[in-house]
Amino acid sequence: MGRVLHETPNPPLSSSTEGATTSSTSVMKTLSGSHHFKITGYSQSKGMGVGKYIASDMFMVGGYLWAVYFYPDGKSPEDNAAYVSLFIALASEGTDVRALFELTLLDQSGKQRHKVHSHFGRTLESGPYTLKYRGSMWGYKRFFRRTLLEQSDYLKNDCLSVHCSVGVVTSHTEGPKFYSIAVPPSRIGHHFGQLLKTGKGTDVSFEVDGEVFYAHKLVLAARSPVFRAQLFGPMKEQNTKQIKVEDIEAPVFKALLHFMYWDSLPDMQELTGLDSKWVTTLMSQHLLAAADRYGLERLRLLCESNLCEDVTINTAATTLALAEQHHCFQLKAVCLKFVAVPENLRAVMQTDGFVYLKESCPSVMTELLEYVARVIEHSMYVCKHGIEPIFDGSDANGRRVKQRL
Repeated sequence: MGRVLHETPNPPLSSSTEGATTSSTSVMKTLSGSHHFKITGYSQSKGMGVGKYIASDMFMVGGYLWAVYFYPDGKSPEDNAAYVSLFIALASEGTDVRALFELTLLDQSGKQRHKVHSHFGRTLESGPYTLKYRGSMWGYKRFFRRTLLEQSDYLKNDCLSVHCSVGVVTSHTEGPKFYSIAVPPSRIGHHFGQLLKTGKGTDVSFEVDGEVFYAHKLVLAARSPVFRAQLFGPMKEQNTKQIKVEDIEAPVFKALLHFMYWDSLPDMQELTGLDSKWVTTLMSQHLLAAADRYGLERLRLLCESNLCEDVTINTAATTLALAEQHHCFQLKAVCLKFVAVPENLRAVMQTDGFVYLKESCPSVMTELLEYVARVIEHSMYVCKHGIEPIFDGSDANGRRVKQRL
């Protein structure tokens, strides 16, 4: 009998590495950042009460938010307000965040005799500290005896100056790279922006407040459902060569076109030719209305985000009215929270914007009153039950304190 010969196939490409020696490397890295916290009016902060604090603004290091907490009357009742306390807190969501810390009370006499507590530059027996969750803290309940602090060069012109450093420890594993092809970022926004800038191929124009703007029908239709219906729908404008736009100011329409082509917001001061810190806020308010009118959801959210970051006494009422009129629920909640603070409410009620809010959005006034009532009820409940804003499980020295913000 003859034998059946089977042809041996070529081995798969991946098998060429079988039996070979490979390697990888675990890389530990510390992402560091710092924050300067100035405490003015120290003498006025005394008497706040044990456990009451002054907090810095939040700052970002290593992908996490942090904040500095200063307790003028100390953090623990057993110290009888004999010490000031100082802590660094994890202010964003995080689990088992490993970090190094440094707290420095600056000598303001120029002698550089700073009071420093630092993990940096020294060996720690148990390694970096681990913060388990949002609100975990590291610091000192007995950071400085108050009587000594008030006689020292750390206190000058009733001010204290604190420097905080955080180093977040991260790790990742690096293996061999068989290939690497650099892919440039998308430039589609730049390309379309240049199309608008040069004006080549425009086939529609808009008359806005006496100015004429040229654009491309297909670009507008692709970006906005309203323009798509206006230019190509069954109820399209009879004259699509030049369209008159009412109720929008020329700079706002120009910014609208810029976003539709570039997919980004322009420099508002450069666009308007005005050098004022209020220009961005004012333009964001008008652009939000325009974005809602033309169905540009991303632009609407960008404007909401900008306005959320700039809610002030002078802008709160008009922004709240705008949020109500255009169904911006997140922005509305931010404004209500800001205005409901008793100190802010009194000041906001004196602005022209509050008069406009009452006239244009009377239903919001009811919501505002309900919000203020909840704030007052909460404050009364806290006072009645003696609830402190912060609880912790610190050790005797207060070096590792864990708490919820």
